[in-house]
Amino acid sequence: MISVTDNAINRIFEVSKKQKIKKDFFRVSISGGGCQGFQYNFNFENKVNEDDQVFQFKNIKILVDNTSLEILNGCKIDFITDLMGSYFKIDNPKASSTCGCGTSFSI
Repeated sequence: MISVTDNAINRIFEVSKKQKIKKDFFRVSISGGGCQGFQYNFNFENKVNEDDQVFQFKNIKILVDNTSLEILNGCKIDFITDLMGSYFKIDNPKASSTCGCGTSFSI
């Protein structure tokens, strides 16, 4: 299971409306790369794949594939605005270290 803060839900909704994105889902996934070995990816999609889990948070549906969910299970997705800028922040209990910007991590 993952949790998503109201700030993140509101930001996903705002971006989809502002950019007139006609996609039904917001995908969160993990890929190899980044300075720490893995990185988080975010995008909008219309299609649910066979290995996807769908999580409903208010008016937002989030997709996570099963492989990414193994690493994301127990995480909290937030949207932060601070001196570094505005960005999605994932508090992942399985990450043993992260890079300075928080977009890549190792387990």
